[in-house]
Amino acid sequence: MALKARELNVGDVHEEEVVRNLTRTQIVQYAGTSGDYNPLHTDEIYTTEVAKYPSVFAHGMLTMGMTGKMLTNYVGDGRLKSFGVRFTSQVFPGATLTARATITAVREEDGEKIVDLDVSTVDEEGTEVVKGNATAKVD
Repeated sequence: MALKARELNVGDVHEEEVVRNLTRTQIVQYAGTSGDYNPLHTDEIYTTEVAKYPSVFAHGMLTMGMTGKMLTNYVGDGRLKSFGVRFTSQVFPGATLTARATITAVREEDGEKIVDLDVSTVDEEGTEVVKGNATAKVD
C-alpha cells in the first residue's frame, strides 16, 4: 500500500533489520552477481595478511542494496526518485544490519507529492555503515 502524504510527518521513522548474521557465502554470491572480485571481499589471506584488515568485508554496494530494500519496502516499488549514500564503515561477516529512514520533508514538486528521507544503516554495535538520503513519490 502506497504511503499517503497526509499521513506522514517530519520526524517519522521506519526501521527494518535488513540482514542477520551476514555470511561469507552471501558476500561471495554478491561478488559473483556484481562481477566485483576485489580480493578484499573474497580472499581471507590477502585481506588479513597483505591489506591488514581483520577479515574480508562486504561490498559497499551490497550494503547499499540492502538499505534500498528497506526503502522500497517502506515507500513502495517504483516510487523512489533518488537514493544516494556514503559508505562510512566496513561490514564484516556475522554482522546484523538495521536500516532506518527518517522523514525530513513532505512537499509538493511539479504537481507530485514528495517525501524526503534521511537514510542510515547501522550494525549490531550501533556503528553507522551507510549514511545517505532518498526522495520518493507518495500519494
